Amino acid sequence: MKIKSLLAKPLASYIYKKVQNDKANAVVHQQEWMNKIIAKGSSTEFGRSHQFATIKSHDDFKRLVPLRDYEALKTYIEKIKEGKQNILWPGKPIYLAKSSGTTSGAKYLPITKDSISNHMDAARNALLLYMHETGNHAFADGRMIFLSGSPELERIGGIPTGRLSGIVNHHIPYYLRRNQLPSYPTNCIEAWEEKLEKIVDETIHQDMTLISGIPPWTQMYFDVLEQRSGKTIGELFPNFSVLVYGGVNFEPYRAKLMQSIGRKIDTIETYPASEGFLAYQDSQTEAGLLLNTNAGIFYEFVPANEVFSENPTRLTLAEVEPGVNYAIILTTNAGLYGYIIGDTVKFVSKEPYRIVVSGRIKHFISAFGEHVIGEEVEKAMLNAGAKHNLSISEFTVAPQVTPADGSLPYHEWLLAMDELPQDMEAFAEDIDRAMRTLNIYYDDLRTGNILQLVKVTPLQADAFIQYMKSVGKLGGQNKVPRLSNDRTIADALQTFKR
Repeated sequence: MKIKSLLAKPLASYIYKKVQNDKANAVVHQQEWMNKIIAKGSSTEFGRSHQFATIKSHDDFKRLVPLRDYEALKTYIEKIKEGKQNILWPGKPIYLAKSSGTTSGAKYLPITKDSISNHMDAARNALLLYMHETGNHAFADGRMIFLSGSPELERIGGIPTGRLSGIVNHHIPYYLRRNQLPSYPTNCIEAWEEKLEKIVDETIHQDMTLISGIPPWTQMYFDVLEQRSGKTIGELFPNFSVLVYGGVNFEPYRAKLMQSIGRKIDTIETYPASEGFLAYQDSQTEAGLLLNTNAGIFYEFVPANEVFSENPTRLTLAEVEPGVNYAIILTTNAGLYGYIIGDTVKFVSKEPYRIVVSGRIKHFISAFGEHVIGEEVEKAMLNAGAKHNLSISEFTVAPQVTPADGSLPYHEWLLAMDELPQDMEAFAEDIDRAMRTLNIYYDDLRTGNILQLVKVTPLQADAFIQYMKSVGKLGGQNKVPRLSNDRTIADALQTFKR
């Protein structure tokens, strides 16, 4: 056993004991974090205007701090970008994490001296808990790759600003940095296709033991490696034993990724966001991700269908129930208060508190009141794909409200396919049948002849890659929504029909 794996063993044991204590005291820690965050935030402009000094309970907090998304927070962020201090958190943030996806373009989310450890410690804990459970420490001695955004940062209002993955890159411990690939110059390349080729150049002859990245871009990396070497990833990297992922549901990508690897390896799922590192997989045998309850975040949970209502139900961790679709709300030591992150989650366990990410509150189809969510279309796709022996990792779904031929409206499923099903009509029927089972509102619309059978539109195998390239979002942390309530993406993808 080499020095790094040897040293990791006692650290893994220590972290395991700490996390066990956090699990047992999750509700207590949540109350403590609400109090700490409100107390420290009371001296800020936001805290004064929301009467933080008078908040003594969660009921007080709900009354004085309404839920808000990024657009409602933007006036405060703009002041921070101007270089002003004590706006959302004492002093100035040490970073602004830049991400995309809002109606007004880029989001700039604060990372403070208090909150940076949340982003780093959760990732560390996920790896150390894996080591403790499996006994696999050897990967710590090999080469590791983190497919991420550029670590080059600009300054806005005197604050270093960039992608979260690039910011985190600056805080990787020295003892791991020596094992890390790609090199800093390669990591700074913005053009994804150019960067990918350089990454392959630097890693193809290395002893890669851990690979981390968003599944679709990891698959692109694997594809180029296979093309270059003529080998599976498992043959090319015989000591590769851990795949770390996050950002999207892994299941649609699992079959193809494992086919590329050519053998079974362990996987670790994480749930990082610019707003905070929310959860991570703490066990190879238990379902769901362990909610990060003792790390500077106070959580609230709103039933997903109430999140935009005038007086939504706001629950603490102690009040949630398994199986309910909740919008997750954050109050953090980065200076976010009652913040709607945009994700929905379901609890699979309360002892400990483990979640699965079920979708996005703005990524749904409800053109006719069906309120189809991402979790449902992914399950339907997996079921139909398995029945027809198809592995389809990239797809999106959108409503067609006014078909050109005057027929009934329908949901269009646009699928990137290496090969077509032998019976396309039966394939569409199986998707439709799965959706009717998963969503009673959709079933009612089909029964009432409001919607007709789904339409399946096969696309070129690289359609989503080409689409992302066309809109300047190829690589990094970007991904195409699984479903939309309008046809912006669906219409653009028609160019890539098979």
